[in-house]
Amino acid sequence: CPGLVGAHFDVVPANPETWERDPFSLIVEGDKLYGRGTTDCLGHVAVITLLLQHLAKRQPKLKRSVVAVFIAGEEGGEAGVGIDMLVQHGMLDQLKHDCTCYWIDAADSQPCTGTAGALQWHLKATGRVFHSGLPHLGINSLELASEAMAIIQKRFYEDFPPLPQEKLYKYGTPSTMKPTQVSCSPGALNQLPAWTEFSGDVRLTPFYDPVDVMNKVQEYVDEINQNIGNVPTRGPCSKYTLEGEDVDVKRGNVEITWTDDKESVRQMEGIACNLDSPGLKALIDATAQVKGEVKPYSITGSLPLVREMQNAGFDIQISGFGLSKTYHADNEYCLLSDMQDAFQILLRVISINDEQ
Repeated sequence: CPGLVGAHFDVVPANPETWERDPFSLIVEGDKLYGRGTTDCLGHVAVITLLLQHLAKRQPKLKRSVVAVFIAGEEGGEAGVGIDMLVQHGMLDQLKHDCTCYWIDAADSQPCTGTAGALQWHLKATGRVFHSGLPHLGINSLELASEAMAIIQKRFYEDFPPLPQEKLYKYGTPSTMKPTQVSCSPGALNQLPAWTEFSGDVRLTPFYDPVDVMNKVQEYVDEINQNIGNVPTRGPCSKYTLEGEDVDVKRGNVEITWTDDKESVRQMEGIACNLDSPGLKALIDATAQVKGEVKPYSITGSLPLVREMQNAGFDIQISGFGLSKTYHADNEYCLLSDMQDAFQILLRVISINDEQ
């Protein structure tokens, strides 16, 4: 009983002013289907719907049932509804035994054998505001944040280095931790900022535990604060500790916060699919038959709930047929020919699974 899950009705927002076409209308230009959700993920909803209609009309004598589940709120779903609740209440248990659950929300018409976890973080350094002409009387939070970030990244890559499994699964990158945004307290150019915050994410391959990462990074931050005087400074006047009775802030400080708590990060944990699964072999064979070649890959992008389902006993395999380069992008589109091929691939997957 193959399951087709993962395809979702909701889409990310679209700003009509930045699109060259109406994002909320399906616009056909040759082989391209433009519109918000064509790649992520309404194209998949349409293909699976047509597939079910085809099976209903033809009524083939299948030995196994075909189960399809569409998700209403994948992009920003509410707690307590959706796939996780179906799993929790045992409504998908029929897909656990000698079955494969195909998560149809990837891209580029090839089997995806692995994803990564995503952990968003905010690193805030606090200093002492002072005139930039007298830097020795202040604590430059921007310098402190920069040095702390360098220390944390260095230790992260020491503790969570590239692994041989990542090459086996054909990941494009190992686990990474990097800043992507920076902000600081309002002020003039001739002031040392009171606080500076770097924000970014960790992309974690499934061979590491995200809660271990959160705990380790907190250790790095705690040690920076305990040894703030040993943090590298910049130039002869840069310092992170001050003395004097009239000094209101005597030590710089660094803190790390996470967008999600330790329980929530489990919902976005990466997955390493079972490479020995008959369900994966069926997907590989079907893809090769239709596309003429098959190139399984893994990616440090993230999908919700797939690891939780795997831990609950489901054989999760992943594929998708939109275009990764247009995911969440302005002028999003998919190819009609890819969706037609997707129909044939999924039809063959059902047939192969039924024969096994």
